[in-house]
Amino acid sequence: MGKLNNYRAIIKKILTEYDQIASQTPNFSGVDTILSFDEERDQYLWFDVGWNKRKRVKAITVHVRMKNDKIYIEEDWTEAGIATELLREGVPKEDIVLAFHDPETRKFTDFAIA
Repeated sequence: MGKLNNYRAIIKKILTEYDQIASQTPNFSGVDTILSFDEERDQYLWFDVGWNKRKRVKAITVHVRMKNDKIYIEEDWTEAGIATELLREGVPKEDIVLAFHDPETRKFTDFAIA
């Protein structure tokens, strides 16, 4: 399996596990948690959408994409952090970009700048 196919599989595995854990909590609010995998464009999302009382809810919990043979974490509101999970799965730090930080700040992380 090539590097990018391996990364796709890892990302889908991690997000599916998060979704399975979250689905164990009953959803009474009318808000659905959704997984969306677009392998053609290498976009992977875990988000909430729906209505709670009279308010519209749309919130991205995790948005990961692949670009230039690296994994870009665009949004991450998980407790441990998706980067931690990627490292546990063997993805090297040099292939993970914390894209929720501006490029200048990324220099001070242990991860790739871009």
